[in-house]
Amino acid sequence: MNLFIIAGMIGPQELIVVLVVVVLMFGGTKIPELMKGLGKGIKEFKNASKPEEDEPKKGSEKLEK
Repeated sequence: MNLFIIAGMIGPQELIVVLVVVVLMFGGTKIPELMKGLGKGIKEFKNASKPEEDEPKKGSEKLEK
């Protein structure tokens, strides 16, 4: 519960400090690689959670042949 209260208090100055710390920790060249990996992970999660409508049709076509 307290976490939500603290998260609501984060302002633009704090975000800038956090971004500076992230850049210092990972370096400017490593951040795009991290974001690319994060994007791929989100894409895979969305694909896995999406119901597969085409897969049963493909399986039944193979059985008919």
